[in-house]
Amino acid sequence: MSAVSLLDVASVGGAVLLAAAGGEAFLRGVLGVAAWLRLPKLLVATTLAAFATSCPELVVSVLAALSGEPEIGLGNVLGANVVNLTLIFGIALLIAPLRLNPADLGRDFLLAIGIPLLTVVLALDGSIDRSNGLILLTLFAAWLALLVRYALTEGRRVHAADPNPSVTAGPGMALLYGGVGLASLLLSGHLFVTGASGIASALGIAPFIIGATVVAVGTAMPEFVTMVLARLRGQDDVGVGTALGSVLFNGLAIVGTAATIHPISVTPAAMAPAVGVAILALLLLIPGPSRLLGRARGLLLLATYAGFVALQLGAS
Repeated sequence: MSAVSLLDVASVGGAVLLAAAGGEAFLRGVLGVAAWLRLPKLLVATTLAAFATSCPELVVSVLAALSGEPEIGLGNVLGANVVNLTLIFGIALLIAPLRLNPADLGRDFLLAIGIPLLTVVLALDGSIDRSNGLILLTLFAAWLALLVRYALTEGRRVHAADPNPSVTAGPGMALLYGGVGLASLLLSGHLFVTGASGIASALGIAPFIIGATVVAVGTAMPEFVTMVLARLRGQDDVGVGTALGSVLFNGLAIVGTAATIHPISVTPAAMAPAVGVAILALLLLIPGPSRLLGRARGLLLLATYAGFVALQLGAS
């Protein structure tokens, strides 16, 4: 154990401030784009916002695949999905209960459960090869096509109902808010990982724990901040859509791209803990007849994440 660096402390503090400002701007951008395009906020969050916030995982996975180590990227994606579904949703539910209509998620929710299972099936021969990657990318393209078709239909419906909508901000300002906010969130994640990792190392915390907590949370910082601010601003559909869409983007586009660049050597047994926890978390997110997810469900999700970290630590 050594002295904690003031620079590391400053990095964490700066990350928190930057995340708050960037998250606010990013949320404004998402809402502005949804209003400008006259589309449901949940749809915009599940696509544009989710894809944007998955940039850290995409960069890590592509660089790892190009360097011949795509397994690093797969581990990052699986870990990020666990963080999105357990830690982020768990904290969000501690802030306040969440009313969730399964019909609003529908296909996306079923895909989020099916994609991890499909990935395990593809790895039964000990690897996710380029042909498997193309399968995942084809599914991703099909999902995008369905979303575009729905967006066009919904846009025509809204236009027919209100041909002269009032939009408070033009597309330029919405995109500016979104771009600046996203850049701030990505930078805050980098600062958080750098500072918190330094502090944890100085305190003698094991490297694996640092990776499973600090690094995982750092790469999921955009989704985390978007979810929390969306909840505080009463925009639950934006937070839920961003987190769930990120899981789909990670599992289809990122894993598919990485496998297409370089085959991923992995066994179903190695993937089982992360896949199993992700599916368990999704099942915990199914609301009862009241459609309300309370704080007790949030505590269960946080306990699930703690169990995942403990399980990985025991296996390492």
